[in-house]
Amino acid sequence: MTSDETDTKETRTARFAQWLMDRESKRQDKTTNLEGMIRFNIFLSIGTLVSVAGNTVAQYVMMAYAWL
Repeated sequence: MTSDETDTKETRTARFAQWLMDRESKRQDKTTNLEGMIRFNIFLSIGTLVSVAGNTVAQYVMMAYAWL
């Protein structure tokens, strides 16, 4: 093996490692975005329940949240 072959392998390894890191970063961004969407959905659902059923549902929701 010559030093050129070793440099090529290190370069390929470095590129592969960078690709893995970029992929993981993109996956974490998607997860964060999904968590935000879920929280917003919960907020809208609670708002809808309160507007339809009134204050009683809001009290039950707050009791359930405090219990968790």
